[in-house]
Amino acid sequence: MSRPEKSLRSRALEHLSRREMSKLELKRKLAPYAESEDEIDAVLTEFADLNWQSDERYAEAFINSKSRKHGRVRLKQALTQKGVDAATIAEYLPDSETDFAHACEVLRKKFRQPASEAAEKQKQMRFLLYRGFTADVAQKAMRRAWDDNDDDV
Repeated sequence: MSRPEKSLRSRALEHLSRREMSKLELKRKLAPYAESEDEIDAVLTEFADLNWQSDERYAEAFINSKSRKHGRVRLKQALTQKGVDAATIAEYLPDSETDFAHACEVLRKKFRQPASEAAEKQKQMRFLLYRGFTADVAQKAMRRAWDDNDDDV
């Protein structure tokens, strides 16, 4: 005996019960099960009206979970790919001082001491840039990451 086919609404609710999702992300997950795009849009509109799905809440949760390891550039890029609008992203991105503090923290965790050679400095810089920190923040972090680390001893 086969199970009855799940409705689009119940599938969307299952996805959202596991974790927060952006509207675009949820739309992509529901697309294989929908007969038309209008059907998906109706479910997404209903969920947004009931506040079951919120791009603002998703952006806030995403940034809170990732901002300690990644910089503003990478966070912004990831949220843009998930379909969150630029104004919402800008509202929740960490400020430059917080971004600098996170860069220093990540740098100290990955590299136990400051770079002494040019090749090591380049390696550390590439690491920070890959993590999504701006060049200015990365340079500032490389200069000052170990200055205030004396209190850890």
